[in-house]
Amino acid sequence: MTITTDIVAKLWRLCDILRDDGITYHEYVTELTYLLFLKMMAETGREDQLPEGKRWNDLVRREGMEQLTFYKHLLLDPGTNGRGLVQAIFADAQSRLKKPTNLKALVEAIDGLDWFSAREEGLGNLYEGLLEKNAAEKKSGAGQYFTPRPLIDSIIRLIKPQPGEVVQDPAAGTGGFLVAADHYIKSHTDDLYDLAEPQRFFQRNNAFIGLELVPDTHRLCLMNLMLHGIGGEAGYGVQQGDTLSHEGEALGQADVIITNPPFGTKKGGGRPTRGDFSVTADVSNKQLAFVEHIIRALKPGGRAAVVVPDNVLFEDNAGRALRQMLLDWCDLHTILRLPTGIFYAQGVKTNVIFFTRGKAAKGTTTATWVYDMRADMPAFGKTRPLTVDHFTDFETCFGTDPLGKSPRTDQGEAGRWRKFTRAQITERNDNLDIAWLRDDSADPEDGLTEPADIAAAIMGHLQTALDEIAALAEEVGGEAVAVEEAAE
Repeated sequence: MTITTDIVAKLWRLCDILRDDGITYHEYVTELTYLLFLKMMAETGREDQLPEGKRWNDLVRREGMEQLTFYKHLLLDPGTNGRGLVQAIFADAQSRLKKPTNLKALVEAIDGLDWFSAREEGLGNLYEGLLEKNAAEKKSGAGQYFTPRPLIDSIIRLIKPQPGEVVQDPAAGTGGFLVAADHYIKSHTDDLYDLAEPQRFFQRNNAFIGLELVPDTHRLCLMNLMLHGIGGEAGYGVQQGDTLSHEGEALGQADVIITNPPFGTKKGGGRPTRGDFSVTADVSNKQLAFVEHIIRALKPGGRAAVVVPDNVLFEDNAGRALRQMLLDWCDLHTILRLPTGIFYAQGVKTNVIFFTRGKAAKGTTTATWVYDMRADMPAFGKTRPLTVDHFTDFETCFGTDPLGKSPRTDQGEAGRWRKFTRAQITERNDNLDIAWLRDDSADPEDGLTEPADIAAAIMGHLQTALDEIAALAEEVGGEAVAVEEAAE
C-alpha cells in the first residue's frame, strides 16, 4: 500500500463518523475539500493567498463550538475577498457540520497525516485518489461525474495531446480528463522543462479549458486542477456553467476535446439555448447536443474522443441528422464499443467515438473502424474492476497515429476489429450501433454478485428505457420526458 492509498483510506474511514451529522458521501468530500485546501496551503507555503487570521493553524488552535463557529465564518471570507482559484474554490462555500466533535475529529485526523510523504508522492495524486474512492462508493452518487482512470488513460494515449494545444472538456466533472492530458504532456517534456518559458506559461495557465454545470463538482474540479499545477495562480480555465447555453458558445475552439458528457435529458425536458445549434436546437437529449457542441468547437484538424451511450449511435430523427453532420463535417475514424458496468453509477451501455474535424462540411468520413470490446466480455464492477490491460489489444489495433491514419487490418467476422465504408453506413440508414460478433456467453450481468453492482445495472436499464421514452415523445411531437427528474 502506498502512502497516498493509506491516507485516502484513513480519510474515507472518517466518513462513517460524520454520517450521524446528516452528511452524505458527496457532501463529505466537499467538506474535506475545504479543510484539505487550508492544510495544503500551509504545507506548500502558499498561505499568503488566504487572509491573515483565516488559516489552518488559526483553526487548529481553537476548540469546541468556538472552532466550529470560526470555521463557518472562515469559509465565507475567501469566496468574497479572495482572488482567482481561491475565490472560485470557496464560492458560496458553507459547512454542513453541526457537531463540534465531528469538526475536531476531521481537523485532528488531517493534521496528523504523513504530509511529508504525501508531498513526495504528490498532493494531486492524494486528492484524485479521494475522488476515485468517492466515485467507487455507489451511495455517493458521484460516479456520474467520474470516468474510470484506465479508460481515461487509454484515450489520452491514443489522442496524444501536445504542448501548445488547447485541450477542452465541456463536461469537466472533477477534471480527470484534463489532469490526465496534463500528465501525458509533462511526462513527454520532462515536466515541461524541455519547453521554452512562454510554452511553459501557456501549459500552466491557458492550455486546459472547460465547463462544469454542478457547483460542488466544479469546486472539486478546481481543487484537483490546482493540486496538479493547472490553471495558474491568477486564474483558471474550467468555469462553472452550462455548455448547452451561451456559456458553451463562448468557450471557444480547441485542438483537442476529450469528454464524458452526462447521461439523460436536460433538466425538466428543456432544450439547449445555443444560438449556433442547428441539428439539436430542439431536442432535450443532452448527449446529442454535446456532440454538436464538440463538432462545432473543434478547430479544423482538431481531434476528439467522446464517451456516448448507445442511443447516440442509433436514435432516429435528430439523432440521425446529428450523425450525418458528424460524418460530413468530421472523419469519424473509430468507434470503441465499451463493455458493460465500467461506470461506477451507470449500467448504461456506452462507446467512445474518435473523430477529426475536417476542412469541409461534406463527405469527410470515408470509412469507420469499430472495435467490439463488449461481446463475450464479463460485466465489470466492484468485484471485477476495469484495468489498463483490458485496452491493450484495442490500442494495438488503433495504431500510433492520433488521427486514426495508422495502417489497419480488418479481422473479419470472427474478430473484434472491422472496417465499414461510408456506403455501408448509408445502407444502415446511418445507424452506427454496429455489432457482428455472436455473443455466446451468458448475460454478463448474471455474474454480478455485489448488491451495489446489481443495483447499478438495474438503474442503467431504467435510464436507457427513460431515454428511449423521451426520444419517442419528441418523435411524436410531444414534450420530452424529464428523465433526470423521473429517475430521482
